[in-house]
Amino acid sequence: MARSKTSKKWMDEHVNDPYVKKAQMDGYRSRASYKLLEINEKDKLFGPGKVVMDLGSAPGGWSQIVAPAVGDSGRVIASDILPMDSIIGVDFIQGDFTDEAVYNQILETLNGDQVDLVISDMAPNLSGVNTTDQYASIYLVELALDMARNVLKPGGNFCAKVFQGVGYDEYVKDVRSSFNKVIIRKPAASRPRSREVYVVGKGFKG
Repeated sequence: MARSKTSKKWMDEHVNDPYVKKAQMDGYRSRASYKLLEINEKDKLFGPGKVVMDLGSAPGGWSQIVAPAVGDSGRVIASDILPMDSIIGVDFIQGDFTDEAVYNQILETLNGDQVDLVISDMAPNLSGVNTTDQYASIYLVELALDMARNVLKPGGNFCAKVFQGVGYDEYVKDVRSSFNKVIIRKPAASRPRSREVYVVGKGFKG
C-alpha cells in the first residue's frame, strides 16, 4: 500500500529530527525524554527520594529519566496499556489504570505511600478527525488528573501533556482548582507546529 503524503512527511521529519538522533545517541527510548528534562530543570518536579507515578509510560522515555534522579531512596510506579521493557528502579503495571483491578494493583504497589509527582505523556490513538482526537486527548488528561487527586500528597506536583483546542481552557481551570500554581510549558523538543503543551501543577491542595 502506498504511503500517504502526510505519513511520508511525518516519517521524513521524524528521521531528520535532531531530538530523535540525540535520543539514539544518548540511549533514551524516546525523544520525549528531553521534554521532561527541560521541564524538570525549570520546575524542579522530582529529585532524590521522591515517589513518582508515570501514566502512559511506554516506551519508557520518562521513567528512564526519573528513576536515576529519584535514586534508591525514591520510587517510580509506571503504568501503560502497552508493554514496556523493564527499567531498573521502576515498578511497571501493564493495563488500563481506569480498570478497577489495575488501579488496585497500582495502589498495592504503592503500599500506602503517597505520591510526590504524577506525570502523564499520554496521547490517544489518533483517528485523523481533529474534533474526535481532541475529545479523546482531553478525556485522557482528565483521567490523569483524577489519578493525581487520588494519590498525591498535599504539596505534590503534576505534569501532563495536553493538546490545545476544545476543552483545553476548562481543563487548565480544573487543574488550577487543585494546585497552588499552574504553569504552561512548551519544551524545545516539542515540535513547533504541534498543539501539545505541558500543564504543570505545583503544590497540590489535597
